[in-house]
Amino acid sequence: MDDSKGMLIVVSGFSGVGKGTVVQLVFESLPNLQFSISCTTRKPRSGEENGVNYFFMSEEEFEKKIAADEFVEYTKTFTNYYGTLKSEIDKPLARGVDVLLELNVVGAMNIKKMYPDSVTVFISPPSIGALKARLIGRGTESPESIERRLKEIENESKVIDKYDYCVTNNIARTCADEIVNIIRSEHLRVSRQNVNKIFISEE
Repeated sequence: MDDSKGMLIVVSGFSGVGKGTVVQLVFESLPNLQFSISCTTRKPRSGEENGVNYFFMSEEEFEKKIAADEFVEYTKTFTNYYGTLKSEIDKPLARGVDVLLELNVVGAMNIKKMYPDSVTVFISPPSIGALKARLIGRGTESPESIERRLKEIENESKVIDKYDYCVTNNIARTCADEIVNIIRSEHLRVSRQNVNKIFISEE
């Protein structure tokens, strides 16, 4: 493998597990890591910015990009589309930049098929009880929405064993450090390095 090529890291986790906080801490430790911004048709939540957290767009805009084959993967959950633009991955990887994607399990499995050497990491909660308490504590979910998310969590749990790694978010800083260590270790794999370069003549 060309060791000048960047590495693709895909992070998933149940709704409410604290992915956003953990991922932010990972970026603080790895400032050269690039975040791949996904597209969505859902409305921005409080504090979210277009082009920072997501590319927010209408369903019509999203479907035009589908028709133009601009997505490397996309899915529709409940009533909203989510997708990853090819340009957000391929260009930085070609420049040797590591790219991190935060995706649901469907998107992660699609990416793994297209980029077999990508590194997939699942963030799990300490317990389902702790996760449910976190969802309720948000104060943004109706009882019906929480039940729907718990059902989604049950379905997502069936594919965790398809990920390369699983880390538990008990303490966000510790969880982030574990992901940072995974990324650093993956770069040391022989398959990711041109190990014969040391024998190339310097003349």
